[in-house]
Amino acid sequence: MRSRGSQNRLSGDSFESRFSALVLAMIATMATIYVAARLFQEAESRACLIEELEKRIGLGQSAVSIDDTLKVTACREQSKKLSVLETELAAARQEGFVPKQFPGNNKKHPTKKVLLVVGVMTTFGRRKNRDAIRKAWMPAGIAMRDLVDKKGIIVRFVIGRSENGGDSLDKEIETESSHTNDFVILDNQVEAPEEKAKKIKSFFIYAVGKWDAEFYAKFNDDVYVNLDSLGGVLASNSDKPRVYIGCMKSGNVFSEQTHKWYEPDWWKFGDGKSYFRHASGQVYVISKSLAQFISINSFMLRTYVDDDVSIGSWFIGLDVQHIDETKLCCSSWSPGAICVAV
Repeated sequence: MRSRGSQNRLSGDSFESRFSALVLAMIATMATIYVAARLFQEAESRACLIEELEKRIGLGQSAVSIDDTLKVTACREQSKKLSVLETELAAARQEGFVPKQFPGNNKKHPTKKVLLVVGVMTTFGRRKNRDAIRKAWMPAGIAMRDLVDKKGIIVRFVIGRSENGGDSLDKEIETESSHTNDFVILDNQVEAPEEKAKKIKSFFIYAVGKWDAEFYAKFNDDVYVNLDSLGGVLASNSDKPRVYIGCMKSGNVFSEQTHKWYEPDWWKFGDGKSYFRHASGQVYVISKSLAQFISINSFMLRTYVDDDVSIGSWFIGLDVQHIDETKLCCSSWSPGAICVAV
C-alpha cells in the first residue's frame, strides 16, 4: 500500500509532466508558424526570381545578377508596402479622408441629372416664413415634382433637432413635414444659433449623399427667389469646375469679448481686422466638386463665429473661382436682381 506522501509525489510528477508537454506544444506551434512565414517569404522571392529568370532566358541571358536579386527583394518590399497602404486606405475611408463612392456612381440614385439642390435654412418658430415661401416661390405636391422633372431643381427646408431631443419643438416639425414633405431634418445636428455653420456643413454632407447635382445652394428663410433666373445664372457658369457664387462681401473682425459678433480667432485675420471675401449668407451657390470637398473633409473644417465666414474660409486655399454675382445681393435691390430679402 502506498503512503499519502508517495501519492502526492506521483500527483506532482504528473502535473509537471503535463505542464512540460504543454510548453513543448506551444514552442512547436510557434516554430511551425515561424517556419511557415519564412517559407511564404521565400516562395515570394522564388516567384519573383523565376519571373526575372524567364525574362532573362527570353532575352538570351543565362543568369540573374546580384542587381537583379536586389530588384527582387525591392519588389517583395513594395508588395508589402502596397498591402499596408491598402489597409490604411480602407481606414481612411472610414475616417472620411477619401470618399467611399460618390452618389453619381450609386445605381440606386435616379439617372436624371439634377441641376440644383437648394437648402432653405429654417428654425423653430418660423412656420409663417415657411408658409410665405411656399406661397411665393417654393412649389408643393405635383408642382414640386414638376420642378425637379422639368427644371432639375430640388428645394427643401433644412432644420436640426431640438437640444431636448423629441420634445414639442421636434414634434411640431415632424407634423408639418408629414403634411408638406419638403423638409430635410438633420437628426444628428442640434438646432441652435451657435450651430449655424455646422448645420450648413451637415446639409451639404446630406445633400451630396442624397442627390447628384451640378450645384448646391444655401438660402435663408427670409429670402424670395426667382428660380428661373437663378437657373440662367447657373447655366452660364456650368462650364467652370469649381465655383463659389454669391454676393461677395467682407466685414470687420471684432476682438472685443462684449461684442455680439466677437471672434475668438480675431488675431488670425491680421492687423487690419477684416474678414476675407466671402458670399453673403442670404443666398449662395457652390459647384458639385466643392460640396463633395466639404463632405469628404467635414471633420477637419473649422468654423468661425460667422457662418458665412466659415463657409468662405473652407475655399480660401483651394483653386476655386469666386464669382461676385450682384444679382444675388438680396438686401439691396438692383436691376435684374433675382432675390429679395424681407
